[in-house]
Amino acid sequence: MNIPNLIRIAIRALQRNKLRAFLTMLGIIIGVAAVIAMVAIGQGSKKSIQDQLSSMGSNMITIRANSNQTVGGGARLESAALQTLTLEDIKAIEKQATYINAISPAVQSRGQVINGALNWPTSMQGVAPDYLEIRDWQLKDGIAFSDEDV
Repeated sequence: MNIPNLIRIAIRALQRNKLRAFLTMLGIIIGVAAVIAMVAIGQGSKKSIQDQLSSMGSNMITIRANSNQTVGGGARLESAALQTLTLEDIKAIEKQATYINAISPAVQSRGQVINGALNWPTSMQGVAPDYLEIRDWQLKDGIAFSDEDV
């Protein structure tokens, strides 16, 4: 069989089976669209994660010391049993580590905010002024707090 004859046979088959041809074409279109959508979602997620990681800084290190830890089974460790960082430790690190551009101690806590009959559970974080620089955060309004404010 030659190519023109094969094309004629294919066209006749498409004309006789219009619904089958339409459904086949629809399946191919949906399949291609699904693949394109999945690739786009994957690339978007990858970009979002890379942006979040780069906003943290490639040269940032976080040291956490926690005096409120639990061990297996949910039993709490006594505060005296754990070593925590103090402000003197932070000052010593800042003094001895010559390659540190900014350092900020941070403390986190959970609590309740009560206003009249309203009550909200919330978390709080206390940081030093360098924290904004470390995280590369820009204020939208107002002025940043300083060492005098702390």
